[in-house]
Amino acid sequence: MNRSKLFLSALCSATLFVIVLVDPTHAISTNHAVVNRYRLDASESKFIAHALRGGLVWFKGHEHLVAAHQFTGEAEITPDSIMPALLRLTIKTESMEETSSAFTDGQKQIINKELREIVLLPAKYPDIVFNSTDVTGKSRGKGEYDLKIGGDLTLLGVTRRTVIPTQVTLTGNDLSAHGEFSINRSDFKVKATSAMHGLIRVRDKIKFTFDIVGHKY
Repeated sequence: MNRSKLFLSALCSATLFVIVLVDPTHAISTNHAVVNRYRLDASESKFIAHALRGGLVWFKGHEHLVAAHQFTGEAEITPDSIMPALLRLTIKTESMEETSSAFTDGQKQIINKELREIVLLPAKYPDIVFNSTDVTGKSRGKGEYDLKIGGDLTLLGVTRRTVIPTQVTLTGNDLSAHGEFSINRSDFKVKATSAMHGLIRVRDKIKFTFDIVGHKY
C-alpha cells in the first residue's frame, strides 16, 4: 500500500515537471505580470501648447495653438496592476509651429520665426524630453486608467520634476492617452521678450494638452 502511494506521488511529480518543462508560462503566469509596450505615433497624435490671455504668445488678442508635429517615444503599462509602467517622450522643438486658424499665413511666419529665434532656440536645444520616474493611479475598468505620471521634464537645457495627469485607454493593440498639464516659464528660464516685432510676450504659466496614440510592439 505504501509503495502504491509512493508510486502515485512520484508519478504526479513527474507529470508536473513535464508540464512546466513543456510550457514554462504555466509556472510563472501567476507570479509575473504581463507588461504591454507601445511605440508612440506622432502622425496620429496631438501635442499642443495653448497660449491663452497672458500665455506663451499673445498677438492681437487671439489664442495661440503651438503644435509639436514631430516626436518619438514609448509607453509601458501593466494592465492588471498598472506598475511597472513608464513614459519616454522626445519632442523636436524645430517642429513646433503656430496652428491657429485665427492668424494669416504671414502672421504665422512671423510668430514661428520668433518662436525659433527667441523662445525655443532649436539650434541650441533641439529636444524637449520627458522621462517618467514614477507612475501612480487606478483602473476604471474595461482597459481605462486614471494615472499621474511623475518624471523629469527637460526644456531649454533645464530639468524639473513634472507630474502629468493622464487618462489612458487600452484597446486591442492600441493605447490612447490624453490630458493636460502646466509649467512655469521661470522654472525653465524661458525668456520673456518683446524683441523683434514684439509678438512674443511670455508670461509664467504655459499649458499643454495632448492626445497621444501608441501601438503595441
